[in-house]
Amino acid sequence: MPGTDISHDEWLGMAAALAPATRHHIDGEDLPGAAAGFPVVSPRDGGTLAEVADGGEAEIGLAVAAARRAFDEGPWPRMAPAERGRALLRLAELIERHRERLALLVSLEMGKPISDAYAIELRAAIGTFRWYGELAGKQSDEAPQVAPDALALVTREPAGVVGAVVPWNFPLTLASWKIAPALAAGCTVVLKPSELSPLSALELGRLATEAGLPPGVLNVVCGDGPTAGRALGLHPGVDVLAFTGSAPVGREFMRYSADSNLKRVWLELGGKSPNIILPDAPDLAAAAATAAWGVFFNQGEMCTAPSRLLVHRSIAEEVTAAVTERARALVVGDPLDPATEMGPLAGERHLERVLGHIEAGITAGARLRAGGERIPASGSFLQPTVFDRVDPGMRLAREEIFGPVLSVLVFDDVDEAVALANATEYGLAAGLWTADLRTAHRVSRALRAGTVWVNCYEEGDLTVPFGGMKQSGNGRDKSVHALEKYTELKTTWIQL
Repeated sequence: MPGTDISHDEWLGMAAALAPATRHHIDGEDLPGAAAGFPVVSPRDGGTLAEVADGGEAEIGLAVAAARRAFDEGPWPRMAPAERGRALLRLAELIERHRERLALLVSLEMGKPISDAYAIELRAAIGTFRWYGELAGKQSDEAPQVAPDALALVTREPAGVVGAVVPWNFPLTLASWKIAPALAAGCTVVLKPSELSPLSALELGRLATEAGLPPGVLNVVCGDGPTAGRALGLHPGVDVLAFTGSAPVGREFMRYSADSNLKRVWLELGGKSPNIILPDAPDLAAAAATAAWGVFFNQGEMCTAPSRLLVHRSIAEEVTAAVTERARALVVGDPLDPATEMGPLAGERHLERVLGHIEAGITAGARLRAGGERIPASGSFLQPTVFDRVDPGMRLAREEIFGPVLSVLVFDDVDEAVALANATEYGLAAGLWTADLRTAHRVSRALRAGTVWVNCYEEGDLTVPFGGMKQSGNGRDKSVHALEKYTELKTTWIQL
């Protein structure tokens, strides 16, 4: 894989020469914002990467109007699905061709280690566009059996203009999970990336136009949530709104829908995922290593991060010690260094928020086993942190921290483990480690989570859906099921 052979010095040189796109991409063109731009600050060193066009109601209006024209009058929804699929495959190839540049933008704007940005983030984005490109021409409608004097057709039609609002932690992966199925279905899209990570999204918009997507099919508008996000959520020209982010903002999008045109709103709102390790786990060392990897990967800035480690009392100290050892050995440093395993958090504001959770945990009486302090550096770096003796009522066990902070809770039997796992308002994901097939089936069914991993974590591919229960949201990304969010069912009854 070419990008994995690039040295630290080479990445630094590429970063120094980088000239990112900074204008909105609307109707196939790069457009400036009416207002002054805003700085995109790298958490790596606090430096300003670029001044990006700031969008508001006017820019969102232009983008929605372009998407509306492209849907109502343009060729995209009227193409043969296979032809749309070929356009998505061309886009996937362009992303592959620009993989190093896109990985660099992601690493610089949100702090992801460059090795992960190249090998994981870009692999996911490329794979998503390819998967839906190949799927586009392979869907079929229904012709139910009815009386012989009638013909019934049930067809799936594109829903219209889709507003997609995505966060900064996986800026290209999460964007592709929404954009690719929406485009495959025949919809047009207005993407509003996080103001912390707009650079990679702007590049994606330009590549889509280069791949031959007609003007207005994919538009990218930068700006903050209370301004650009709100304008997109309230716009009556938007038919579907797909959002990944926090629960409070998700509630705002539901309100925007109620206050405008009752657009469908699909939400993925994070989690407080439990990872249960039973004494009969097939490999305790692997379970502990995976627990540490899962919570510290991407600086813990993952909605599915297994931030609650639930361990049977008989093995609690053994597992906690192993995870703590791994936390202390983790290589934290410059995200442009291929040897770095954990980079900075997404910025100073977010770092202070995570430090506040750590302080609250210490005050509440949890025991700090590793980390807990800021790393002295010019960027927003934090030590990987492990707590044990965590009570289920503590904030550490209840609130999504979105950082490299693990809380260890102890249980005495399987029923208690399930009760602890489900004692959260979230229901996005869960992990379970056991060698007993009956236990695996029984417990996975009892866990209120959209995904349950057994004897692994964060495994899977695009064939399976992703999404949550309870306050982790609704609807599903990935798989064939993602198309359901971006299509409408129509019944046609023909009397013969």
